[in-house]
Amino acid sequence: MGKRKKRWGDRWDAYRLKGLDPMHTLFPFIYGGRTQNEAVLGEVMDLTEVDKYLEKKNASNPDFKYTWFHFIVAALAKTVYLRPKMNYFISGSHFYEHKNIDIAFIVKRRFADDDKEALAKFVLDREGGSPVEQVHSYLEKIVTHVRKKDSGDVGIDKSMNIISSIPTIILRWLIAYFKHMQRHGFYPKSLAQDDPCYSSVFVTNLGSIKMNADYHHLSEWGTNSFFVVVGEKKLRPFFKEDGSYELRNTIKLGLTLDERIADGYYYAKSLRLVRKIFEHPELLDLPASEPIEID
Repeated sequence: MGKRKKRWGDRWDAYRLKGLDPMHTLFPFIYGGRTQNEAVLGEVMDLTEVDKYLEKKNASNPDFKYTWFHFIVAALAKTVYLRPKMNYFISGSHFYEHKNIDIAFIVKRRFADDDKEALAKFVLDREGGSPVEQVHSYLEKIVTHVRKKDSGDVGIDKSMNIISSIPTIILRWLIAYFKHMQRHGFYPKSLAQDDPCYSSVFVTNLGSIKMNADYHHLSEWGTNSFFVVVGEKKLRPFFKEDGSYELRNTIKLGLTLDERIADGYYYAKSLRLVRKIFEHPELLDLPASEPIEID
């Protein structure tokens, strides 16, 4: 959805959705909150074509290499763009659509127990060029910054440091007030704009730390209704009709979604789009607004 004229009920970060069918209108009142309506999916993705695509991208030996994580973030952003219900969320018993398509994730300065994490958020330029180039450019800037010695706070880090230093008795009251503001859409933009829980998709790259997990819960805090766990790359067998098989490089995505925002058919078709992008990664070289036929 592109920009539109502000209407009553809209928030600074989202458009209020009206005219929904009675079933979806009643969902927030009947079935409880986001964490009570998690739909969990596990999808194994074949990286054969993606590996070839990245090899071509890196043939010129760029200083900052293209990786499969860049590809996955770009593929998710493109999918949300073309499948707008994936960008919905429910707050205060109302349906909304994010104005932006933003993918949140964590960047480690270095792999060490005592090292700090930086929270980052990529925002897709709908009218911009290649999604994978947009992601690559953003990550080059953010990674270069956070991995510098004494690079300071990134994103919401500074605000969190200040708030967490407040005495406990005051902090409890402040957080309760923040939750009240969230329900009514008045949570401060200065805090929400860098908060990864205020995003279209929250991605955690557990494969990079050699951890195998297929699930991460959603949260009542914020607006995020779509969480993706990226697993470790590994060889898996792909069987042919004659019973023989070949080993292919794969990655598993663990998807957690708020099932109230769309039906099963919509989610299934969205996953087919993700698979098509993995099978034809060059689609991400096209402008962000370029449509992709699924069926």
